[in-house]
Amino acid sequence: MKSQDVQKYMLPDAPGVYFFMLRKKILYIGKAASLRLRVRSYFNKDVADARGPWVASMVAKANRLSFKRTGSILEALLLEAELIKKHSPPYNSDGKDDKSYNCVVITDEPFPRVLVARRRELDSGLKANSYKLKAIYGPFPHDSQLRTAMKIIRKIFPFRDGKCVPCQFQRDSASNLRPSAGCRPCFNRQLGLCPGVCTGDISEKEYARTVRNLRLFLKGRRSRLLKLLLKEMNAAAKREEFEKAGELKRQLLSLRHIQDVALIQRDIASALVSRFSRIEAYDISHFGGKNVVGAMTVVEGGVAQKSEYRLFKIRGEKRAHEVKGLMELLRRRWGHPEWRSPDLVVVDGNDVQRKAAQNALYALNVSIPIVAVVKDEKHRPRELLGDSSVCSKYRDEILLANSEAHRFSLKFQRNQRRMSIF
Repeated sequence: MKSQDVQKYMLPDAPGVYFFMLRKKILYIGKAASLRLRVRSYFNKDVADARGPWVASMVAKANRLSFKRTGSILEALLLEAELIKKHSPPYNSDGKDDKSYNCVVITDEPFPRVLVARRRELDSGLKANSYKLKAIYGPFPHDSQLRTAMKIIRKIFPFRDGKCVPCQFQRDSASNLRPSAGCRPCFNRQLGLCPGVCTGDISEKEYARTVRNLRLFLKGRRSRLLKLLLKEMNAAAKREEFEKAGELKRQLLSLRHIQDVALIQRDIASALVSRFSRIEAYDISHFGGKNVVGAMTVVEGGVAQKSEYRLFKIRGEKRAHEVKGLMELLRRRWGHPEWRSPDLVVVDGNDVQRKAAQNALYALNVSIPIVAVVKDEKHRPRELLGDSSVCSKYRDEILLANSEAHRFSLKFQRNQRRMSIF
């Protein structure tokens, strides 16, 4: 496709889901706060550098566009995941291990929990906790956006999470069921984000309706959900259950006017590709010269993209040699052409590490600006080495990427050390 081909589709400046297609076959599905702005960004001259050769190939192959408008970016995020699961477009996989992506999970029990879990955890952690699963939604490639979305949804439909313990009931002397003395409100109950499963303030039947509403919304069935809530609100008003009718009215208004400003800002930030829209940071960690590991972290538009973090066991050095370890890490990272290339590389250290990174990339015929973060004796950032204008303009993003790389590599190294002991 060419940029002039897009004009005939009359893309609105509104949230929704878009489809790149080859005749009737869907190649790629994406979501946007502004369909017009997002789709146009695919036809920038630097699309291969900004989004990677995988995406550039998809745009060149596509000959059709389609879109579905939604009421909010939150709905677009949920609909995108549902449609990707349904159609499995080839260019939505882009070579990544989607087991690292997050899903929304609803458990099968009297008071179902609503959890966010990585796909690989569905076969390990959740089963270890004896959770039976009722429904799985996703996977969602953007971890931070999913968690923001779930915070918005929870304000509309409060639900039980993994830390909420259901209240147990016992009969009093008059054979009436009453909450036991051990029933205590969880933290989210005090914030209004738990409906009262822990305090006995909601019945199984009432909570089942909440879960039904939540499932409809996660499936992108907003219109049907609005009709159901309106019907239930009118029925409650006729029965003079005015408190219940008021709560249903609040949910209706919230669904019609979803406040998803945080999601909109993140989506537009990723569409408006800046010069250094993708920053990758690398860090080497070891313990007493052993268990040498490396980490790669990604920051895009000022937001950490945790689903794109990667870990490496350094193979070439049995004892710690941070410079050689860093060079090996960079060589192995660039052994993955399916991963989108960064616009800026950040390393931990001084000019020695910075020059080592430059030599490693030069040997790979890669030309990317490199910044080194120099730390003081308390391991706090003291100085940034590199292009002064880049260091000044992107200081916050550079430090975020660097601190995440250090945290991530240290956590991995500790896990490796723990495993070696046992």
